[in-house]
Amino acid sequence: MISGKKDYPDLEFGGPAIYRIVVQGLLGEEWSGRLAGMEITSVTRGTGAPHTELRGPVHDQAELSGVLETLHDLHLPIVKVEQADEPE
Repeated sequence: MISGKKDYPDLEFGGPAIYRIVVQGLLGEEWSGRLAGMEITSVTRGTGAPHTELRGPVHDQAELSGVLETLHDLHLPIVKVEQADEPE
């Protein structure tokens, strides 16, 4: 069962912000246009699985949902989604 907003009053999309999204797997920079123009950086650490970090401004909740849906459609496990800082 999904709880109502009143159960999580501190979880609210506060408007435009810079987001950092980390996914497991490699994603080329050519996907930036499909992912709200986010900067894409891929990292392989030692023998671990490669990860890709996306960072950039997200203007509204619909845009964030679109980015996450695209990553899901590409079958890339989402490791982390966080608001990095406020836009300039």
